[in-house]
Amino acid sequence: MGKRSKKSKKSGTADEASAPQESGESSESAAAAPDGAKLCIVFEGRDTAGKGGTIRRITERVSPRVFRVVALTAPNDRERSQLYIQRYIPHLPAAGEVIIFDRSWYNRAGVERVMGICTEDQVAKFLEAVPAVERAMVDSGIILLKYWLEVSPDEQTRRLESRMNDPRKVWKLSDMDLKSYKHWFDYSRARDAMFEATHTAWAPWFVADTNDKRRGRLNIITHLLDQIPYEPFHRQEVTLPARQKSHGYEEPELVARRIPAPF
Repeated sequence: MGKRSKKSKKSGTADEASAPQESGESSESAAAAPDGAKLCIVFEGRDTAGKGGTIRRITERVSPRVFRVVALTAPNDRERSQLYIQRYIPHLPAAGEVIIFDRSWYNRAGVERVMGICTEDQVAKFLEAVPAVERAMVDSGIILLKYWLEVSPDEQTRRLESRMNDPRKVWKLSDMDLKSYKHWFDYSRARDAMFEATHTAWAPWFVADTNDKRRGRLNIITHLLDQIPYEPFHRQEVTLPARQKSHGYEEPELVARRIPAPF
């Protein structure tokens, strides 16, 4: 397993030197996962809690043929007429795949409930049905990991204000973020009810403190590796083969257009 990160004596944040090591271990460990493993990772949490950044750290050094991120848009009219969880099922992993949900079917228990997009009766039926659906997923061989990322009210305010004042981040600030901001305790109550109904022996919730983003990401990656059976990755020495000879080939004046090269 990877070494746990240490706190900096000065700042209390994760040791910067541990991050590259942890990232590399994440990639190598995932690459060596047993053949046929089916891994489904769900990331939920407060707005600005760092879900996107955590997912990027997990996936930046792994094969996109194995790892896939699912972030569904709002349902269309046809999808709204379906069983609520139905549109997520086609995205569940097959053998040898890792599927990461950047928000998931738990939208119904969170943002949809708080913002009045669905009825309380729909929420109740959803919370009643989900444990059985997740039990079926696990019984089929899927390793289901559910993470809730938590930040404090003050830290959420700081991050939202940072987005408002930084043109590089303003695209992250949605109308829903602004509308949701004032509903802190409604989200807390919705989260508590969701945990109460869907924290099960076969699909428990894992809560990560992400007030310090770097420490939070390292803790999540370390925990994630603890949940997955894998063999240590052994690098094989790789050498490049000899290139073929030109046999008289000469580079012609290409008819294709070259792009400008101002740099």
